[in-house]
Amino acid sequence: MNRQNGPARPYDVVLFGATGFVGALTAEYLARHAPEGCRWALAGRDRAKLEKLRTRLTALDPRCAELPLIEADASDEGSLRTLAESARVVATTVGPYVWYGEKLVAACAEAGTDYTDLTGEPEFVDRMYVAHDTRARETGARIVHACGFDSVPHDLGAYFTVRQLPEDVPLRVDGFVRSNAVFSGGTFASALTAMGRGAQTARAAKERRLYEPRVAGRRVHAPLGRPRFSPETGTWALPLPTLDARIIARSAKALPRYGPDFRYRHYASVKRLPVALGSTAALGVLLGAAQVPATRDWLMGRYEPGAGPDAERRRRSWFTVRFVGEGGGRRVFTEVSGGDPGYDETAKMLAESALCLALDELPATSGQVTTAAAMGDALLDRLVAAGLRFRVAAVR
Repeated sequence: MNRQNGPARPYDVVLFGATGFVGALTAEYLARHAPEGCRWALAGRDRAKLEKLRTRLTALDPRCAELPLIEADASDEGSLRTLAESARVVATTVGPYVWYGEKLVAACAEAGTDYTDLTGEPEFVDRMYVAHDTRARETGARIVHACGFDSVPHDLGAYFTVRQLPEDVPLRVDGFVRSNAVFSGGTFASALTAMGRGAQTARAAKERRLYEPRVAGRRVHAPLGRPRFSPETGTWALPLPTLDARIIARSAKALPRYGPDFRYRHYASVKRLPVALGSTAALGVLLGAAQVPATRDWLMGRYEPGAGPDAERRRRSWFTVRFVGEGGGRRVFTEVSGGDPGYDETAKMLAESALCLALDELPATSGQVTTAAAMGDALLDRLVAAGLRFRVAAVR
């Protein structure tokens, strides 16, 4: 169990932003899978929408008819303070987090409440570290960002790969991501926001480096890499400048099992060269467009926040992350795979992360921590039991 006094708080888990697209999927997952005796609640700013969602959940499990509803607004510090003080863990889907996330992080850090989110925004994560890591360490709160497709399969996949390699030797791991999924309006808005804030992101990373202690006696690095053909996967590998590699590097800094010298590189995996070239060009155009506020706003307007692919499209979606790990004369090939990454599986990852923090025996950590450092084997076991696949494909 975590460090909080369970009976003193009415809820084990509160889901904030429950009526959004991913929030509702997370609520449905909890309705189906939260264990008997788990005290959980729905939170959001619109009570009518919360009541409508509760009615939907009651059709899945009649016990949800009594599910508590909490009114809270991302801009209202008082309501967020009350929310944080009522829960052992708060899971939030309310983004873009750089706009709407900090007040809740601050409330959880102050209240000693564990926190999980779905951010893929490096600027937000770095800003929260500088502003709230110290207070969270003082109160015992665990602030765990990126508990969805950003970055659970990558962070735990690298962790799983490292466990197959020898200890106390330099390790090299590369990750290769493939998926056929589509995104929602909220995801698109978050991505465009991050793309349009390059200068702010760089400043936040620089400030974090001033505060973050160096790892004594060990080396961890996550270079961007370069486009190349990967003979290990038989695909073209395009460097992915996402949050995932940074999260993995932070896990490696926190956990000595990653060895004295750890390097990780993160790639998108594309089978055909024309598609790889086209994808690179399209990303460049989108990145350029995101720098112009009027164009960025127009693009965001093409996809309505709160909407996303229907159940049939999600049913056809899949992802794989293949890892190649080397060290101590051993080479391993591992794979993490699942269904629709951005929605169904992300809802599962967020829900299981929150349940893991609330209910499982975990290492003693606090402050801003990663999924691998905070939950490690416990979360990996939960996700395998929930249907995600972690496997060793080959050892050489």
